[in-house]
Amino acid sequence: MYRIGTMGLLLLGILGVGIVGGCSSMRAETEPPRAGPPESAAQRDARMAWWREARFGMFIHWGLYAVPAGEWQGQTNHAEWIRETARIPLEEYEQFVAQFNPVKFNADEWVRIAKDAGMKYIVITSKHHDGFCLFDSRHTEFDVRSTPFRRDILKELAEACRRQGLRICWYHSIMDWHHPDYLPRRAWEQRSAEGADFGRYCAYLKGQLRELLTNYGPIGVLWFDGEWEDTWTHEHGEPLYDYVRALQPDIIVNNRVDKGRGGMAGMTSGRHAGDYGTPEQEIPATGLPGVDWETCMTMNDHWGYNKRDKNFKSAAELLRMLADIASKGGNYLLNVGPTAEGEFPPESVARLAEMGRWMKINGEAIYGTQASPFPSLPWGRCTQRALPDGRKRLYLHVFEWPADGRLEVLGLLADPVRAFLLADPDHAPLAVVREGDVVVVTLPSSAPDPVNSVVALDVQRRPAVDRK
Repeated sequence: MYRIGTMGLLLLGILGVGIVGGCSSMRAETEPPRAGPPESAAQRDARMAWWREARFGMFIHWGLYAVPAGEWQGQTNHAEWIRETARIPLEEYEQFVAQFNPVKFNADEWVRIAKDAGMKYIVITSKHHDGFCLFDSRHTEFDVRSTPFRRDILKELAEACRRQGLRICWYHSIMDWHHPDYLPRRAWEQRSAEGADFGRYCAYLKGQLRELLTNYGPIGVLWFDGEWEDTWTHEHGEPLYDYVRALQPDIIVNNRVDKGRGGMAGMTSGRHAGDYGTPEQEIPATGLPGVDWETCMTMNDHWGYNKRDKNFKSAAELLRMLADIASKGGNYLLNVGPTAEGEFPPESVARLAEMGRWMKINGEAIYGTQASPFPSLPWGRCTQRALPDGRKRLYLHVFEWPADGRLEVLGLLADPVRAFLLADPDHAPLAVVREGDVVVVTLPSSAPDPVNSVVALDVQRRPAVDRK
């Protein structure tokens, strides 16, 4: 393995030596692979099918920032951005490499927790903005092989996901606060940018992406981030999307590979590369019909581990968010920030276990469903799917159980056929009648689940709705 350290790479760049990304063979390695023919709508649908079916995934933000655990010089509000928010000089931040030794990390246990929660895919930070890599990269020494742990975390997770039937996916930051050729520098940083070459950095970025997409088997999603600085342009984003798709034609790539994202709302308008939008910490108010999107969200107030952050959302809130997102046609990517020792916080584990118990009973109302036909419902949410016999099944997610036992579905024009509770293993029929423009389902006196009880309502045809 041939590696060039950070200062050596900077010196080579200043001297104009033709070495790209820290390895003399990189120039040949980053020549773009041959792109395939344009993708048809049917081919795109086939590529997106597993992701649309999944609806629920785990985000993992993990790296050197787990070592300080959110605290620096008496301030305790930091996390994965700690090098920026605490203004830590590069040489000080690099000292965390020698302290990163997550001996309690168990890939199979992490994947089991995600699987038991009902999640279908895992997206982990191969590299966050600080530039540290959780995989063994031949293009940098700033990676897990330089830590006391040394093991390739991504390799172990990829193998564990395949053993347990989940899709493994990578988050990879375009921004890089460590690489000597990445620009711009932090405004507060004293590190010189003399001799830096952003084009050379882009070659380094491609070299690492080639590693991630050739050394770990099929990857479900490439989740880019850090694209908002002025050095990254559409002229970089669109070719990078093509590069990734040429390496793995079936991979799905988010919209942050390109420019134009509308802030935290996460959607891009106009011409852009990317397969889906990425609302962050928010759920679109009315959904986004005809568009693929995924809300990414923290369980508490930080993405990376902060030992003092105990402001966790309740399992009930998380479950209702999952139903809300699915009812609007989106996916839910829920974050966990592991400790420096390699464990999930117990609060996260407990909430995921509660979500899993609900999903084992009601997952049919989430996986592979489409958005609600109703503009709103006073008592909860709705998802739907087509049945093999041509009928439609509406999944009525009842957050507020009616005291009088009458669940009123206003504006449903299709005739009801039958109704039952998903929590009832016998699927005993519930009385359902039409009263004018209202369909009424008669419910038991008590809810099967205090958070979200799901009533399956089959209707004769496409569930047309009076949206007045």
